Amino acid sequence: MTTIPSPGLGTSGNDDPETCAETVRKALEIGYRHVDTAQMYENEAAVGDGIAASEVPREEVFIATKVLPANLAPEDVRETTDESLDRLGVDYVDLLYVHWPMRAYDAEETLPVFDELRAAGKTENVAVSNFTTELLDEAREILDSPILANQVEMHPLLPQDDLLSYCRERDITVVAYSPLMQGEAGDVDELVEIAGSHDTTPEAVSLAWLDQRDGVVPIPKATGEDHLRANFEAPTLSDEEVARIDAIEERERLVDPDDAAWN
Repeated sequence: MTTIPSPGLGTSGNDDPETCAETVRKALEIGYRHVDTAQMYENEAAVGDGIAASEVPREEVFIATKVLPANLAPEDVRETTDESLDRLGVDYVDLLYVHWPMRAYDAEETLPVFDELRAAGKTENVAVSNFTTELLDEAREILDSPILANQVEMHPLLPQDDLLSYCRERDITVVAYSPLMQGEAGDVDELVEIAGSHDTTPEAVSLAWLDQRDGVVPIPKATGEDHLRANFEAPTLSDEEVARIDAIEERERLVDPDDAAWN
């Protein structure tokens, strides 16, 4: 069973090529070994430049990318995956995702191509993003490959307990995006108070809580060495602190397109 390094480096929104490449290079220097990108982010070339500029060998870096929802028709998956590999400057990725089950996604048509790409050595593993348990059931029936990960929004205001339980039972890692709550962690009293006792930030507490959940790999975004280090060195929370965050009743989904599977 492949283990996904934690935490990963999220690169969504990091679309300035020089900044993105330097962020990736610095993250690998600090110790990150998992870099997450996507066709949608339009930064695969910069991510590849950052990996190439680092002193970390390619085989030690877990590279994940995602096929754009509009590119999920079979031939488009084949063609654009090759284009992603070219932009990244690699022969294969460690993880290839279905990026949102919408637009050109047809499970019976799309998923066998991911098996095909894995058999061809263009990806080591297959994954999905923003899948409900029902869509995961369907995908597991169609795919020959195991589903290594389901990437979803997850943080203290969206713990996704039922989905996490489903994934744990089936050895599917939950890769958590928006783990820092897009700047809203400071609005959650429990995170602020726990952060004060650790001399850290509410964002770091949110990340620590995720990191201590079995079967979860957070992928925080950051630029600048201080933020990269803070995310990589999140504090360890006590059982009591974890339970306090678990008990938060407020719920908020930050990424919620109209055509998402849960709507």
